[in-house]
Amino acid sequence: MTAFVLVADMHTGGWVWDEVCARLRRAGAETYPVTLTGMGGEPAADADLDTHVADVAGLIDEVGDGEVVLVGHGYGVFPALGAAVRCAGRIARVVYVDTPPPEDGATAAGLLPGVCVPGNGGPVPVPAPEGWRRYGSTVGVPDELLARLNRLAAAQPPATLTRPLSLAGAPWKAPATGVLCTANGAGIATVQALVDMGDPRLGSLAEAGVEFFELDTGHWPMLSAPGELAEVLLRAARGEGHRLTPPGGERPPHLRPFLLDVPERPRERTGRLDLYPPDAEGPRPAVLFVHGGPVPEGVGPTPRNWPAFVGYGRYVASLGAVAATVDHGLHDVADYAGAADDVAAAVERVRADPRVDGDRIALWFFSGGGLLAADWLAAPPHWLRCVAATYPVLAPMPGWGMGDGPRFRPAEAVRGAGRLPV
Repeated sequence: MTAFVLVADMHTGGWVWDEVCARLRRAGAETYPVTLTGMGGEPAADADLDTHVADVAGLIDEVGDGEVVLVGHGYGVFPALGAAVRCAGRIARVVYVDTPPPEDGATAAGLLPGVCVPGNGGPVPVPAPEGWRRYGSTVGVPDELLARLNRLAAAQPPATLTRPLSLAGAPWKAPATGVLCTANGAGIATVQALVDMGDPRLGSLAEAGVEFFELDTGHWPMLSAPGELAEVLLRAARGEGHRLTPPGGERPPHLRPFLLDVPERPRERTGRLDLYPPDAEGPRPAVLFVHGGPVPEGVGPTPRNWPAFVGYGRYVASLGAVAATVDHGLHDVADYAGAADDVAAAVERVRADPRVDGDRIALWFFSGGGLLAADWLAAPPHWLRCVAATYPVLAPMPGWGMGDGPRFRPAEAVRGAGRLPV
């Protein structure tokens, strides 16, 4: 018989799995929802990650014969993986619910979105009812369950979030399954695209044969979609799921030829910026192309060398305008501020070129780079003549940990665009 050991996210206890456990038991499985030390009943301000690892390992020791499927959600992945190392011979599979797999030495505070440990060493307080969104989308959670979540939640001991996870260098000894909640972040297609770009961490998941499922809900599927989550867990225990295609197969989409047959033209490279000057005389208007992402750091070729951006650059230059492409530093969702600075610097360099009419500039954003359009839409300078966007991201996903601030939200910033063509 399959036994599911379920470890919940920050502030919560075994009770958060109630509906999922009921469905798993009706399907003939055993369930062991974990309430970690300090997360139910008496507070335990001095508890740390090792305390919670011991909680999970102790519960696994109580499970009878049969395979153990270890399920972690959010912070719960950390004590679950620590226990998996201690109880390696008992674990048939590890399931990550809407949470990336941490590496050896990672901390929850460093990996998970929205985590802010108080500087005074005190516990992390329970969020206000509307504050749960900083940990991930609450899409699909009924109001009464959100109220229960807030009522039963407990303050999180700080050392559970700051103590590094020790995986003894072997996080993939047990088969693994990832459950992606698409109202909170990436789906399988996006993960595959990152594998195709050469992301080494995701490539290792493809090589290891990790299976994936998608759920069309937010970060709390045990509350918003308990039936669907229970079915996914049962299927995961049977070894079902979608496997990523390892890199090195057919040519990935970002390296396929440009759609138009554009003659070769010279380009000039300075730092991160490429210019495609036209044959025309005198200062000309310019178009700066801003690639999407995140693009994993260190992969090659970089975006300005992708066929699409080379093709766009050549084509715009053939029409008599200056084209520019920039390799900005959007390697992770935490890099938007730095990438915005890179784009601003590229704009200034383009405008300063004597072949460019600095009062006629267009910016063209792509995919995840769409969020970088927000600054320009909110307060467009007089010389900005157009902002274009191709399949753009217009608001950050809840799981990206970018909070509720106004920056990087072009869907809202466009209110300030005035008469700017968009």
